[in-house]
Amino acid sequence: MPPLPPDHDGQTQGQMRNEPQARAAHWQATRRLTLVLMALWLCTGFGTVYFARELSSFTLFGWPLSFYMAAQGASLVSLVVIAFYAWRMRRLDRRYGAAAREDA
Repeated sequence: MPPLPPDHDGQTQGQMRNEPQARAAHWQATRRLTLVLMALWLCTGFGTVYFARELSSFTLFGWPLSFYMAAQGASLVSLVVIAFYAWRMRRLDRRYGAAAREDA
């Protein structure tokens, strides 16, 4: 296995993985990311239905925005949320050494 590159503060990921502070920071960043993405998902799923009358005055591709979001917009937003979560969590795992902890 090749040696791990130094992180932004000069420590390797292997050195960081056992630190309780790194684990706490990783968990805090994970919770914050999850909360923000769940709020976005709630706004697109519930918010577009709740404000359908107000959103119907806007059009997207020739359709009322509320209809478009109900038909496929909310599904597309959900896919983007899932893809962003996977990408961001991979970066957070690398940053805090969680990926190295999984391999050990």
